[in-house]
Amino acid sequence: MSNFEKKQQNLNQLIDKLNSMSLSYSQPSHELEKIKNEKNELAYKKKEIEKHNQELMREHKYLKDKIKKLQLEVNKKSELEARFNQDIDELSKETESLVSEIDKWQM
Repeated sequence: MSNFEKKQQNLNQLIDKLNSMSLSYSQPSHELEKIKNEKNELAYKKKEIEKHNQELMREHKYLKDKIKKLQLEVNKKSELEARFNQDIDELSKETESLVSEIDKWQM
């Protein structure tokens, strides 16, 4: 379980505890108001964290896809470079062979 999921679980438990508190407690009304405000603040923070997490997940997916595309492009260029080097080697050997033949004919 990730750190984010643990925090989310703890936050949900705290919100549930705050929701389960009833007015039957013999606490002054300002304490109840303070608890309600704290509950609302925690609920707001939870929504903000969830929103931020979704944005990060979207960005992560976008970057992951972009990396895949770049890797494919690099692989294609590597293949082209390897073919180009192979063609150069073949032309070089052919040129050496032709030079050798020319030298034989000139002698």
